[in-house]
Amino acid sequence: MPLNRLMVSSSRISAALTLALSLPALGQQDIPTDETGFTEYVAGRMRSEIGDSTVVVAGPLTLKLGGLQANLDRIFGFCTHNASGCSVEISTFVRGAAETYRAQNAPITRDMLRVVVRTTQFVQQTQNSLKPGAPTLLPTPFVEGLVLLPVLDSPTTFRFLNTDNLKTLGLSEQEAQQLALTNTRAALTLKPLMDIAKIARPGSIGQLAGDSFYPSRLALVDTWAPLANAQGGKLIVAAPATDAVFYVGDDSRVAIDALRSFIRNIIGKVPHPLSETLLRWTPTGWEMVR
Repeated sequence: MPLNRLMVSSSRISAALTLALSLPALGQQDIPTDETGFTEYVAGRMRSEIGDSTVVVAGPLTLKLGGLQANLDRIFGFCTHNASGCSVEISTFVRGAAETYRAQNAPITRDMLRVVVRTTQFVQQTQNSLKPGAPTLLPTPFVEGLVLLPVLDSPTTFRFLNTDNLKTLGLSEQEAQQLALTNTRAALTLKPLMDIAKIARPGSIGQLAGDSFYPSRLALVDTWAPLANAQGGKLIVAAPATDAVFYVGDDSRVAIDALRSFIRNIIGKVPHPLSETLLRWTPTGWEMVR
């Protein structure tokens, strides 16, 4: 199971927007810039987390962690173009991979089910990266180009639900998808949107950043009504990273163009980009902003 695709990211604390917006320069220091050296460096960091005998270098930018495979191509590419954030991103990756390794044989329960937002392209690429006959992911359509993907959540990480997990949980695909959405609603409404989202005044962009389930809130369309109403019924959102949502309370062409430009800039900087899609809130669902 390749970890660059199926590896969970931190479900509670992510460095994505911190790196993009506010992190001071750290420098790469002793982090090698060639593929072989980089692979050995990350392997060493991984061994300090889960033990020497578990981590095997299978090739350039490829590690084996027991039965798991960690592909480092994405993180290597990030470090190549973002030297200042490389050290933090490696630490985030290593912690997530170590947690995934420890959790792979841990019991799973129905109350662990949640949903995250991903692109259809991500799901296709992930599935194609697996061996023939491997269990499949279970996406449901959300809006054009985006899906809701069920995951198994734990305090620090999550992993994507697959068809093999359904047998363990005793659920059909439809039951699992519905339960994942129900659990997500229950978890997220413990902290209502208006407790964490500020009203976007004219000329400003609001944000929810730093939690991998912030984009999941988009699946709960009704919970955005208070924010939309507080902004005169106007709410346009985007999720450029897997841990962030940005929004405006203005549907003028100037405001939309400003948000679109801002989102494109963010996507070019974060280590876990999601989508440039802009969505307009309506009481009955999200509409694409063309």
